[in-house]
Amino acid sequence: MVYRSDKISITDFGAVGDGRTLNTKAFREAIYRIEHLKRRGGTLLYIPPGVYLTESFNLTSRMTLYLAKGAVIKATQDTSNWPLIAPLPSYGRGRERPGGRYISFIHGDGLHDVIITGENGTIDGQGDVWWNMWRQRTLQFTRPNLVEFKDSRGIIISNVIFKNSPFWNIHPVYCSNVVIRYVTILAPPDSPNTDGIDPDSSSHVCIEDSYISTGDDLIAVKSGWDQYGIAYGRPSYDITIRRITGSSPFAGIAVGSETSGGVANILAEHITLSNTGIGIHLKTNIGRGGIIRNITVSDVFMENVRRGIKIAGDVGDHPDENYNPNELPVMKHIRIKNVWGEKVQQAGLIKGLKNSPFTDICLANIHLSGSSGSRNGPWTCSDVRGGAVQVSPSPCSELISQSQTSVCSIPF
Repeated sequence: MVYRSDKISITDFGAVGDGRTLNTKAFREAIYRIEHLKRRGGTLLYIPPGVYLTESFNLTSRMTLYLAKGAVIKATQDTSNWPLIAPLPSYGRGRERPGGRYISFIHGDGLHDVIITGENGTIDGQGDVWWNMWRQRTLQFTRPNLVEFKDSRGIIISNVIFKNSPFWNIHPVYCSNVVIRYVTILAPPDSPNTDGIDPDSSSHVCIEDSYISTGDDLIAVKSGWDQYGIAYGRPSYDITIRRITGSSPFAGIAVGSETSGGVANILAEHITLSNTGIGIHLKTNIGRGGIIRNITVSDVFMENVRRGIKIAGDVGDHPDENYNPNELPVMKHIRIKNVWGEKVQQAGLIKGLKNSPFTDICLANIHLSGSSGSRNGPWTCSDVRGGAVQVSPSPCSELISQSQTSVCSIPF
């Protein structure tokens, strides 16, 4: 954390925290002041207790957005003049709809040294109007994220509650040196595509000590979509995820399915999941390309989960019909160890690709039990090579139980 000796309050710019007054002008003027006065050491923008309704706004470099206890920054539900921005080059179009995309509620592009923190104040996206547009198929463009940093570095997000995002909650894309810690992310379990944190074509990211309960994957590492991600060629790598607790109807810890730029050197450890669809989910598809390698997931407890572990090459859709079916992803050097599950309906599924088998997939000390009186479903595997040690129920024959040193080329 950088100490900012220069401090201003949003109320200095006429903001009113009554939950009704639109404060867009105040936010934009305050950030304009920070950007153009360029105080030495940057400036802290203080949000006092109250509910501050606003349209989307952009952050600037060398600033801290500080939410006091009881402070709420709330997105307007008037979507009629929400700004549009260009699609990400690694996606080629909006993730949901062709063309551009709605700008994130809080947005940063090309920034450095930015902090969002406080005393567990709240950033509320009021996303239900967007969720209903998605359900009713009336969306013209891709929904806005709650917070996105693009082409930025030196980002810290901590001690803030994020809730009811229109789409993905926190999306660092083409970023480096990002720390996200002590955050709470909340959305109803039926809210569509409200991923918690999605590091995307980003490196040197640490996500830790947080609680996430949303309608989609809690954390999903991504790196671009099919031919657009292959052409852009920016991987996600050197990412640490630890001490995360949460629940989701989809995945707890995920890689993919958009992995066309490649994903490498991911460590996820000390994860606690409940009431979740899939505990650990590595996912890609034909046409994705990209190499997924050196993924370690360890010390996971899961309870009341539909499937414990899923590693699959047939997941996710395509941006258009121009993807190359010969661009096959590569999945190798995967370590999953020290996993304990209770009330797990089905232990695991590992489904590689016939022309690109998943290799060096190694499981150790994994115990996934079904609910009382029911039998845990067996493992299902195809086009996979690797090993398994102390795994129950017994894994599929493709993962031959031998000592891990003889089966797996990279030690546990």
